[in-house]
Amino acid sequence: MKFDLHTHHIRCGHAEGCIEDYILAAIEAGLQAIGISDHSPYFAHPDEQPHPGIAMARSEFARYVDEVLRLKEVYKDRIEVLLGVESDFFPEHAEIYRAAYEPYPFDYIIGSVHQTRGVSIFNRKRWKGLDEKRQIEEKVHYYELIRDSARSGIFQILGHIDAMKGYYPAFSDIPAHEAVDETLRVIAECGIAIEVNTSGKTKDAGGWYPSDEILERARYFGVNVTFGSDAHKPSRVGDEWEEVRTRLKEIGFDHWVYYRRKQPVRVPL
Repeated sequence: MKFDLHTHHIRCGHAEGCIEDYILAAIEAGLQAIGISDHSPYFAHPDEQPHPGIAMARSEFARYVDEVLRLKEVYKDRIEVLLGVESDFFPEHAEIYRAAYEPYPFDYIIGSVHQTRGVSIFNRKRWKGLDEKRQIEEKVHYYELIRDSARSGIFQILGHIDAMKGYYPAFSDIPAHEAVDETLRVIAECGIAIEVNTSGKTKDAGGWYPSDEILERARYFGVNVTFGSDAHKPSRVGDEWEEVRTRLKEIGFDHWVYYRRKQPVRVPL
């Protein structure tokens, strides 16, 4: 069973193609299930669309859901279309986001930490001039937020849990192993999944999120894994799915999961 749970489209302002383009690409790639998971609006911000190049407008959210549900019906005999969304996690606004998602029949919600201390995790400048002590503090804080997102109960999947390395590959070498292990332990306790996200290849880091080292620790703690290309153009749907499957088997995983109506569906590797 081949699936991809992490895709975007034009509503977020930094992806190519409409939702249907991604569904057709998934069919062409031989997928049996495709998840649509565009960036949710900034629900806690007073403006309708404070960052047009990052996330959809608040007024687009219901239209987004309606479009996915319509296409789910249109393509039901060719592929399973899953209704998802990638949500930012801001602990101080968690209840606002929870309430915004509650009315809709999501198959899953991906929780992603994209900012810490108000700065994008992809901002190269955030590391400039920081000594090792400060770098460790920043990495520990990042994983504290990921733990909080797991405990929130809002999400079924946590997105790209070492994406801070995207434009700063040295992030992986910052010694904060205890913080990473504690985060994986909490994720396992909460019964949610982490994604193997192949979009890291499009950044300076070059590889997947998370690293093999983290995946090995995830297996030790009993964390479920899933697959997401994080495609921002249709041609990347399912990108490196077979390679990820092979690597997970080498690490020792025997299954991965996708989600339907927020319940995990176990798929043998």
